[in-house]
Amino acid sequence: MLIDRLKKIVGEAGWITDEQTLEPHLTEWRDTWRGRTLIMVSPDTTEKVAKIVRACAEVGTAVVPQGGNTGLCGGAIPDRSGKQVLLSLSRMNRIRSLDPNGHSLVAEAGCTLGSVQHAAEDAGRFFPLSLAAEDSCQIGGNLSTNAGGINVLRYGTARDQALGLEVVLANGGIWNGLRTLRKDTAGYDLKQVFIGSEGTLGIITAATLRLHPAIRNPKTVLVALNGVGQATGLLAMLRHRLSDRIQAFELIPDRAIRYVSRHFPEQSVPAPDHPWFVLLESVGDEGDETESSIMVAIDSEVAADAIVAKNRSEAEVLWLMRHTISESQKREGASLKHDVSVPVADIAAFIDQASSAVLACLPGTRVVPFGHAGDGNIHFNLSQPREMDAEDFLSRREQLAFVVYDVVERFKGSISAEHGVGQAKRNDLKRYKSEVEISLMRTLKQAFDPNNLLNPGKVIL
Repeated sequence: MLIDRLKKIVGEAGWITDEQTLEPHLTEWRDTWRGRTLIMVSPDTTEKVAKIVRACAEVGTAVVPQGGNTGLCGGAIPDRSGKQVLLSLSRMNRIRSLDPNGHSLVAEAGCTLGSVQHAAEDAGRFFPLSLAAEDSCQIGGNLSTNAGGINVLRYGTARDQALGLEVVLANGGIWNGLRTLRKDTAGYDLKQVFIGSEGTLGIITAATLRLHPAIRNPKTVLVALNGVGQATGLLAMLRHRLSDRIQAFELIPDRAIRYVSRHFPEQSVPAPDHPWFVLLESVGDEGDETESSIMVAIDSEVAADAIVAKNRSEAEVLWLMRHTISESQKREGASLKHDVSVPVADIAAFIDQASSAVLACLPGTRVVPFGHAGDGNIHFNLSQPREMDAEDFLSRREQLAFVVYDVVERFKGSISAEHGVGQAKRNDLKRYKSEVEISLMRTLKQAFDPNNLLNPGKVIL
């Protein structure tokens, strides 16, 4: 029997069938998708992952890999059949090696992002991937969704941090590609096939990650703007004056700050009375270059006002406010989230046109666009109208998504910037990707997982 075989593979501490204990693993953060499972297994070695996959493949049972389950698209949730096996990577949480001189480390997939950051910091190095959920999200999930975060502007997405991978394949084979090479043109770059595939082509069990020198003299500033259009002008000016020292550039509307103040007053900041803000961070500032650049922006009417953090403690307060936006919006009522990207130069026009389109479709909707403006990634979120029932609002999910995504398409953007596709956007993918792209994706899926046993129903149908 499969369940008995899986229990034997992982041992007494490595499986769960109790419904109450399983509950947090069968629903995602927004409580939009719920599933069931035969059993959740938590192997602690790559070899055990491979044995689980082989055992499931022999009887045609699907496997759904799960990391920290912090995703927003249902990509790590099993279906409702109760016939799939949930495979948690949480016990594979070791830093296998760290090479400060080579600026790299090897981490297992279940390491939290925070633990990777701390390991790098303890070695005098810096790992730049940074997300609001970094103390609970896991590096395997970050790579599987090609996570972005606040530092993409300077360092790139998760795929830019990976030098190599270890992956369990659909037949239970193990590909050990844990290389530390910076340059390798010997054939296809296979690691990039698995990064962003959300466990549908293989299960990432470990990764060699690129480290960077420790950051020096970080400066954090909250800049007030008279209009969203000033954001791109400010970014261009700062990049001209500070070059690549701009590490983060986050766009925040005043509505988001009001949400934080209402639901987390202890985390609010005394922001000036302006409609838009940018929270930015520069590094390597040997003097007052960042502050003087901000003053030039204000004098040039590219910005309106600014709050400069005097130390890391004040900077952490500003960043905590930014990272609390999603939770505060959740407490504000029902919300619909659209993780999109457009060319940086088009951010203001996109927000203006998408907001108008949404309000024309459903008057009273509270539009909350925020996010990583430095790389064109906007979380175009919608809060329910005050007078509307939450269930009624959520029933308009597909209609409003098409309204937003049609505007994204107009700007030649992407309907998924950093959250992945999962279950949430698999149908949208067919609507907004070309037939050629969809065909190529299906060809890859068929080649890597011909029996459709790895995370079926996610990304591509």
